[in-house]
Amino acid sequence: MKTHSTDYFNAFIQIAEDCPAQKGEAPPDKEPKTAARREFEMISGAPYRHTSDDAQYEIRAKPKGISREAYFSKGQPCFRASALTQRYGWGVHYDAEGRMALYGVETEAYRRLAEDGSLKQLKAMRSRK
Repeated sequence: MKTHSTDYFNAFIQIAEDCPAQKGEAPPDKEPKTAARREFEMISGAPYRHTSDDAQYEIRAKPKGISREAYFSKGQPCFRASALTQRYGWGVHYDAEGRMALYGVETEAYRRLAEDGSLKQLKAMRSRK
């Protein structure tokens, strides 16, 4: 069975052009927790520990009892479509092993990563057409 990965390597996802946030903001902490809040807690709590596939599976499929193989047997949205990059002002950096960390759009680290020509530069998807 073919697998469809959401992982990137040596890449940086910049915030969407229509992102309303001027700085990285934590998604609201409410019950039940939103996917964006769970993504934020998982990645910000352990920078460069998880890959995109790890996060997507743990947050979206595992709670529903779906196997990792079944979940990735068809294409899944990557972090370019995440509310973290579209709404809450977080860029996502992927290291050489595909592990992720978040950087607020207001930080010097975000600016450095966005200007780094050695990284594959991607933009988050726009929320509106």
